Amino acid sequence: MRLSGKTAIVTGAARGIGYHISKRFAEEGCSVVMADLSVEGEEASRQLSEAGANVFYYRADVSKNDSVEGLVSFTLEKFGKVDILVNNAAINIPGSILELSEELWDRTYEVNVKSMFLMSRAVVPAMLAGGGGAIVNLGSANSYVAEPRLAAYVSSKGAILMLSKAMALDFAQDNIRVNCICPGWVDTTFNDRHAELFGGSAEVLKNIRDIHPIGRTIQPVEIANAALFLASEEASAITGAGLLVDGGYTIK
Repeated sequence: MRLSGKTAIVTGAARGIGYHISKRFAEEGCSVVMADLSVEGEEASRQLSEAGANVFYYRADVSKNDSVEGLVSFTLEKFGKVDILVNNAAINIPGSILELSEELWDRTYEVNVKSMFLMSRAVVPAMLAGGGGAIVNLGSANSYVAEPRLAAYVSSKGAILMLSKAMALDFAQDNIRVNCICPGWVDTTFNDRHAELFGGSAEVLKNIRDIHPIGRTIQPVEIANAALFLASEEASAITGAGLLVDGGYTIK
């Protein structure tokens, strides 16, 4: 029970990585507020609650400050504190700079980067009042390396890694640790739109060994395990790190 007595907010928690992080945290004794714009989050939280998890769903658009403030207020009213923040919400809109509209570029940065600024700004005061905390941001292997026709996504994920480092530096003396997980190709539907540009997910994954030297996709629970480690006291001396969980993608 590595997170016993802790309270966490996980964004983008309705499905995929965010859902599995919420589930894994709850298994380790954490109370979790699962935030998502999709109403699927309500069903996801209900299923976890029926399995014994102490989780609650809150519908939020984390790219909007009013919605963020409502989410954090709800969490503080429910639990009186926030120990852990997982900034997972993200979108992936493929395209080169010639294929992307200004609106799609702005929306990518609003969801992928601005949301982390807004969520962290709203949560850090509660962490300061509580004597510290842990923030886990979800970057990508694309925080380190680029891919074709992913200009907005790749650049936003690079920004997330550097934002994590800046925040870690700013709050290191306050016992607030900030780290960034950088996954490779995870077995969810998140990458489907990008894969369509290259013949679809099935076609791309035929050559998964060319992407991941381990020869397979990464399972969402493997990212959740990394988030659990970084959020726990086992990582008490780790801050400002970019933790690659990419199946060896960036080795080459």
